Amino acid sequence: MRIKEFANKYQLQADTIRYYEKEGLLQPNRRENGYREYDEKCEKQLQLLSVLKQLGFTLKEIQQLITLNGQPVSAECNKAAVELFAQKLMALEEKIRFYQLALNTLQTVKELVSGGKYQENEAVIQEMVLNLFNNRRERGNNDD
Repeated sequence: MRIKEFANKYQLQADTIRYYEKEGLLQPNRRENGYREYDEKCEKQLQLLSVLKQLGFTLKEIQQLITLNGQPVSAECNKAAVELFAQKLMALEEKIRFYQLALNTLQTVKELVSGGKYQENEAVIQEMVLNLFNNRRERGNNDD
């Protein structure tokens, strides 16, 4: 398929697809007339790219993985991939802990507010929000 159809299928802008190609994240075939042709291989690359981005991998890290994937199997390649995955696992686990805390906090706040009880629980709610904020700050993460 051509770029517009490919971009529409994955709800992306054609410029985003071109950028991914420029960065080496997608490698479409080129026809004789210069048009890009996106095949099943490109679809799999884009699906992997989307999943890795959702898991918190940066485009640079995704490039590293693609580069590693293109190299012959070696202990060095394996070590580099394992280290990158370990870092992402730790970051994802930390995010999950934060979101679990946020979920519990929100559930408690909902209960404290139900039945028009916000005013009598306002101080407790503010303290809970502050605790959540401080937890987020301690993680050094405010990108979500």
